[in-house]
Amino acid sequence: MTPSTGSYAAFWRHYLRAHRDPRTRGAHYLGTLLALLLLALGVARGDWRCLVAAPVAGYGCAWIGHGVFEGNRPASFGHPLWSFLSDFRMLALWASGRLKRELDEAFR
Repeated sequence: MTPSTGSYAAFWRHYLRAHRDPRTRGAHYLGTLLALLLLALGVARGDWRCLVAAPVAGYGCAWIGHGVFEGNRPASFGHPLWSFLSDFRMLALWASGRLKRELDEAFR
């Protein structure tokens, strides 16, 4: 399910609702951080295998979280760029302690 409007604000609300289970969000955080680590290693070592593994690890963790904990379809299939950006936004909000306010707003 994707929002009917084409705005990012509507997508963000939908994105948060699709990540209501904290375990799904945890899978996203793990995948995003693992992907960043693999990218850094790939660049530092000049190892193309790490670069290839980065999106596999990142999306793999997220998609498993959706399948196992949420039982829904990841937003990346409908809006890949907005979903990618929202993964980092959600991680930054969580790390800064501001995610709860966004989640509360999304579920009003």
